[in-house]
Amino acid sequence: MKLAIVILNWNGRNWLENFLPNVIQNSGDAELYIIDNASTDDSVSYLKLNFTNVKIVQNDRNYGFAGGYNEGLKKIESDIYCLLNSDVEVTENWIPPVMSLFELDENIAAVQPKILDFNKRNYFEFAGAGGGFIDNLGFPYCRGRIFENIEEDLGQYNDEIEIFWASGCCFFIRSKDFWAQNGFDARFFAHQEEIDLCWRLKNAGKKIFYTGKSSVYHVGGGTLNKQSPQKTFLNIRNNLSMLLKNLPFPELIWIIFIRFVLDGFAGIYFAFKNGMPHFWAVIRAHFSFYSQIRTSFKLRQNHQIAHFYKDKWLVFKNFL
Repeated sequence: MKLAIVILNWNGRNWLENFLPNVIQNSGDAELYIIDNASTDDSVSYLKLNFTNVKIVQNDRNYGFAGGYNEGLKKIESDIYCLLNSDVEVTENWIPPVMSLFELDENIAAVQPKILDFNKRNYFEFAGAGGGFIDNLGFPYCRGRIFENIEEDLGQYNDEIEIFWASGCCFFIRSKDFWAQNGFDARFFAHQEEIDLCWRLKNAGKKIFYTGKSSVYHVGGGTLNKQSPQKTFLNIRNNLSMLLKNLPFPELIWIIFIRFVLDGFAGIYFAFKNGMPHFWAVIRAHFSFYSQIRTSFKLRQNHQIAHFYKDKWLVFKNFL
């Protein structure tokens, strides 16, 4: 199977300078692509001068993470895409365990490796950790990370298991499955678009897998800092839209109602903890969600599943 490693870039010359040589060194025969989201720094000229073996796809504007990949991948032919953040350090032999899973089962659409913290290397990293799941209120979480609680890597997630969602930080996906779902929902711009895509894949009968036999190290917050109100806005709006698109109707009504109430409390909490801009981010997220309701309904598939796991209310309980 042909593998293309694809890095989305926007004004990230420093990340490319620091991490791209490592990716090239450890990626064997995989083809490497940079999709540039209309950067205004010297990223493209730097790449052309220093990495002649890396192919460049230039988008005409900044489409965000979701739209940027959708646009750029139209110009890349491969059996498997690896969507890799520019602030990720890969390891020796990180690719074979992932490709083995794809070869094992044609129904596996996406795979995520173990994601560790670049700066605290024996701990999991926020964005993906040991594989993503979702609780019965629609809150995403990971093995090894719930909210800000991060576990040390002691080998507890060295397994290979089916998960609910794979992190966009290092996201391997069959190209045919990506395009069968029309890629990411570009309305999301950034954050939780990979969870939405994985949910749609599962609704279509596909599998998402994690392998602890492969590891990468992620810096995190390279494009949008964790403390940014815009990050709060995108996470809340996109999560609500994702629920509206993917939940079966019996669960949808009561879960959305409870989430509205909880988001009200969350806004007050964010105001005290992070300041009023985060409170207004919650308000803006809801109004933006309301404006998207009609389109979200149109994007609902014919079949939805509520794929929740045994740790019900897990994220809610940890919040309390």
